[in-house]
Amino acid sequence: MLNSLLQEVASDEVSQEKTLSIIDLLISGGIAGMIVIGILFVLLFVAVYIYFERLFAIKAASKYDEGFMGNIKAYVSSGKTDEAKSLCRETATPVSRLTEKGISRIGSPLEDINTAIENAGRLEVYKLEKNVSILATVAGAAPMIGFLGTVIGMVLAFHQLATSSGQADMGNLAEGIYTAMTTTVAGLIVGIIAYIGYNHLVVKTDKVVHQMEATAVDFLDLLNEPV
Repeated sequence: MLNSLLQEVASDEVSQEKTLSIIDLLISGGIAGMIVIGILFVLLFVAVYIYFERLFAIKAASKYDEGFMGNIKAYVSSGKTDEAKSLCRETATPVSRLTEKGISRIGSPLEDINTAIENAGRLEVYKLEKNVSILATVAGAAPMIGFLGTVIGMVLAFHQLATSSGQADMGNLAEGIYTAMTTTVAGLIVGIIAYIGYNHLVVKTDKVVHQMEATAVDFLDLLNEPV
């Protein structure tokens, strides 16, 4: 009975010794590992900040009043272009800004109006996609940075083995190796988060672009309607 109790206590102590928290694992990676982890944390912060900042901006830009184009058609048909422009400024969305650009060109050839709307549309898309490319960069760079940290950790671990003439403690060597692997895990986590955020923003942006294209077509159809 006493022997079995002692064995259980010893096994509990061994299991406790093998338990390592995430913080301890990150800190025990050495200076190189801590630097890599620090860079990855910065990239994660940048990615999360850009994602939410763009998400709120795109969400605000995607607001669309179903009666907007109806009011515009009514104003333009009755020749009240100033009222139509005022409505566009009050709405203050990419769709309304494209419409205002088209209204300001009324009287010009349809080709010129279409060109002006297209140029304004490119500018609006550029505004919507501001800094989104950084998310794609983080998604690609973070795993490589994490892998770089792992390679550095592996080099240091095998350097320890080489300088000890093959007499290095295998426990310390294994600890150094799995600690180095944490940078790859961290890099993959950051990369996956940035990748998902990037694709989500692309989908949201495409929705606004489709709204702008539909509005441009509606406005040009309005100008083509017989008087």
